[in-house]
Amino acid sequence: MDYSSKALELHKKYQGKLETVSKVPIKNKEDLSTVYTPGVAAVSQFISQNPEAVNELTLKGRTVAVVSDGSAILGLGNLGPEAALPVMEGKCLLFKTFAGLDAFPIVLNTQEPEEIIKIVKALAPTFAAINLEDISAPKCFAIEKALQGLGIPVMHDDQHGTAVAILGPLKTAVELAGKDWTKLKVVISGAGAAGSSVARMLSDVGDVLVLDSKGIISVERQDLEGYEQSSKLRESSAYKNDLAKITNKNNVQGDLQKALEQADVFIGLSVGGVLKPEYIKNMAKDPIIFAMANPIPEIYPEEAKKMGVRFIATGRSDFPNQVNNSLAFPGIFKGAIQGHAKQITVEMKKAATDALGNILKNPTPDNFVPSMFDPKVVEEVSQAVIRAIK
Repeated sequence: MDYSSKALELHKKYQGKLETVSKVPIKNKEDLSTVYTPGVAAVSQFISQNPEAVNELTLKGRTVAVVSDGSAILGLGNLGPEAALPVMEGKCLLFKTFAGLDAFPIVLNTQEPEEIIKIVKALAPTFAAINLEDISAPKCFAIEKALQGLGIPVMHDDQHGTAVAILGPLKTAVELAGKDWTKLKVVISGAGAAGSSVARMLSDVGDVLVLDSKGIISVERQDLEGYEQSSKLRESSAYKNDLAKITNKNNVQGDLQKALEQADVFIGLSVGGVLKPEYIKNMAKDPIIFAMANPIPEIYPEEAKKMGVRFIATGRSDFPNQVNNSLAFPGIFKGAIQGHAKQITVEMKKAATDALGNILKNPTPDNFVPSMFDPKVVEEVSQAVIRAIK
C-alpha cells in the first residue's frame, strides 16, 4: 500500500489529526457562569490556596506536552518545527489511543538548548508531564537533564522509549534462544540518542560495542571530541567518550564486521542496509537481530533468515515482530502520572522493560514482540512503573 499518498490525503482531508472538544456543554447563561466567570473565580481561589488541587480541577493532571524543535524528525533529519508538527500530532494520538492521556503538540522555532529549556520550564505549569521528541543528539541529553527538576516527569522518548521498546522483547528472545543474559555480546549500530540509551541500559550484559559512522567507539579513538554549537551550553561529543568508558571492554577497533565477531545480538539504530548477510556468518550461534532503521532496515528479514537467523525484529508493520516506541511511552507516562512521580528514574525504565518482556505467555521466533494493540501492554507497563516509584 502507498502509505505516503494515503497519509497526505488523510491530513489534507482532516486538516491535521487533532481538535479541541469541550467536555462540558454550554447551553445557557447558567452554564456559562459556571464554566467561566463568575463561577470559575472560586476554582482559581481554591487552587491558589491548595496548589495540588490543580491536578483534579483542571486538565493538568492528565495532559502531556509533546515538545520538539524539529531537528531530528523520524529518519528525515532537521526539517524544522512546521515539518515536525504532523509527527507530534501523531504522537498525541498515540497517547490518547493507548494510554487515555490528553496530549498537545508544541513545536518550537528555536534549536538553541537554553531557549528550549527556558520555554519548557515556562510551559510546565500546564502539564502533568513533558515528552521531548525528535530533538537531535547530543543537545537532547543536556536538555533532558536540565529539565529533571521541574517536579513532573520529563523524558526524551527517542532515547528511553526506544530503549525500553527494544530491550523488553530482547529479553524474551534471549530466553527463547537459551542464551545467558549476563554473558551476551551486544553490538549497537548507531551512537545517537537511541543507541546511547540502549547501551546504558545494557550495563548487566557481558559486553556492548557501539558504532558510529567512523567505526567502533573505544577509549583508543582520538576523534570523539569536536562537536560544537553557537549556544553557550556546549554539549560536545563528550557523550561518546562517556560511552567508551562503559562499553567495549576489550578496546576492539574496527568496523561493523569486526564488531560482530561472535556477537549474540545486533541492534540497528542507524541506516538501512549496513548489516550485510555475510557479516552474520561470524556472529555467535543463533544470533538475535533488531534492525530498527525505517523505512529500510539494516537488513531485511528474508535476507537474515537465509543466513540462519531465527530471531529478527524490525520497526516495520509489514513484518513480524514490529518494535515501536508505542510499546513503551504510553505505559511509562501513564504510570508516572498516576503514581505522581516527580521524574522518570532508571528503576522505572527497568521495571517497564521487564514488564514488556513478560507480556507474551507463549512467545515464538515469529512472535516475540507484543503488539502495541494488546491492552495488556500499557496496563502492565504502567503498573510496573507505579510499583517502581519511590
